[in-house]
Amino acid sequence: MTTYKHFDEIQQDIVNEFSIFPDWYSKYSYLIDLGKKLQGVPQEFCTEENRMLGCMSSVWIKCDHQDGRLFCQGMSDAAIVSGLIALVIRTYNGQKLEDVPTINLWFIKEIGLEDHLSPQRATGLSAMIDTIKKYAITAVHAQH
Repeated sequence: MTTYKHFDEIQQDIVNEFSIFPDWYSKYSYLIDLGKKLQGVPQEFCTEENRMLGCMSSVWIKCDHQDGRLFCQGMSDAAIVSGLIALVIRTYNGQKLEDVPTINLWFIKEIGLEDHLSPQRATGLSAMIDTIKKYAITAVHAQH
C-alpha cells in the first residue's frame, strides 16, 4: 500500500529546500530546475480542455483521481511557470480529494514567492490552484 505525505509536511519540505538559497537569483534557478524535472506528458495532453486560462504562458494542467486521491500532471512553455507547476502538483498529488479544496498553500508566502512573482504570474498561479480545487470538488460530488 502506498503511503502519502501530509500536505503540510510536503510544504515544510519545500520551505526547507528554499531556505538554503541565499538570494532570489538562486531560488529562481532552483524553481527552473524543478520545472525541468517535471515528467514529460504526452502531446495529446496539450488540449484546449487542459489548457489554463488566466496564464500569460501556455500552461496545461490535467487532473485525475484514483482510490479517492488526486493526481495531476502539468507543463508549460515557460521555465519559471513549469517550476511553479511542479511545486503545486507536488503538494496536491496523492492528497485525499475531499481535503484538496481546503488545503492552504502557505509555502507560497513562507518562501517569499508571492512577493517575487509578477502580477501576471501570481494570477496564473492562482488560476492553477483554483483549477485543481474545482476538479477535486467536482470529483467528490460525482462520487456521492
